[in-house]
Amino acid sequence: MKKTALSALALSGALMLALTACGTTQPTASADGGKPAESASADCAADSTATSTGPVTLTDAFDRTVELDKPAERVAVLEWQQIEDALTLCVTPVAVADASGYSTWVSAEELPKDVVDVGTRQEPNLDALFAAEPDLVIVEAYTRDDAIIAQLEEYGVPVLATLGADAADPIAQMLSTFDLIAQATGREERAAAVTEEFEAHLAEAKAEITGLDVEVDSFVFFDGWVDGSNVSLRPFGQGSLVGEVGEELGLTNAWTGEVDAAYGLGQTDIEGMTAVGDASLFYTGTEEEDGSSFMDAVETNPVWKSLPAVQDDRLQAFPAGLWTFGGPRSTELIIDAYLEVLAK
Repeated sequence: MKKTALSALALSGALMLALTACGTTQPTASADGGKPAESASADCAADSTATSTGPVTLTDAFDRTVELDKPAERVAVLEWQQIEDALTLCVTPVAVADASGYSTWVSAEELPKDVVDVGTRQEPNLDALFAAEPDLVIVEAYTRDDAIIAQLEEYGVPVLATLGADAADPIAQMLSTFDLIAQATGREERAAAVTEEFEAHLAEAKAEITGLDVEVDSFVFFDGWVDGSNVSLRPFGQGSLVGEVGEELGLTNAWTGEVDAAYGLGQTDIEGMTAVGDASLFYTGTEEEDGSSFMDAVETNPVWKSLPAVQDDRLQAFPAGLWTFGGPRSTELIIDAYLEVLAK
């Protein structure tokens, strides 16, 4: 399975995973000075929201003051949610980390192929990053003292540090990160419109789901990975974005085991899934780049086959390319995925 950034894995020892533009609707100039990369957001071509032009002073997720002479036009982004957010705001980054992985795991916003890839999210190539001449670098961090912040600031380019997640209110945190990026790029009006669309989408889904004949309203969403002959499963518990969306829709998250304080993620094995009782089971439909899936390793396991959801055909995959740690557009796709699997 695809992991979140390395710093996220250090949040809880008990749950440590074993795997490791100008802010308008116009395209942003490419890093090599050639033809600008078109913004890939499906509705950016028709977007008419305004972009602010004055100086920017904002406070990031760690109470750091970020000052810009004008809204950032050439942003470099080192985490997938924030890449998605920039594209939703109709801002095409000049550089990103792990473009290939993004394109595999995030379908909500398409990343133009000519955006500079600066290596992994955990260890970006800083020479390549700053060769793209960004006027702002957007990172994901977990403390004010995160090493990546100080390392980037040595180059004299402003750094916007966003919080990876907060299990206390994952939906609010997702929207807060989106809003920070909008402030930095002068795209507050666009952000307000997208947020309004997201909230309306959620409200409409709540109304729709009440009209469905849902046999079992408890659920667990999970992903996992294979290490040798061992299968590890990662339930998305209380405080996870996927879990919170499910509960907003009127369902009950049946995973009550230990989870980390940021992402609301647990860890268990096949036997541990017996604790969720009759709950329906939903899982990521995204496969690794080699086409493999952790689900291939569980299908023949006797304990797995004995689970009520498996026996009753209530084991269903969410669509591939649905990023479960994303921004408003990915979260809308999560909402749609729930409606799709529950309508079957």
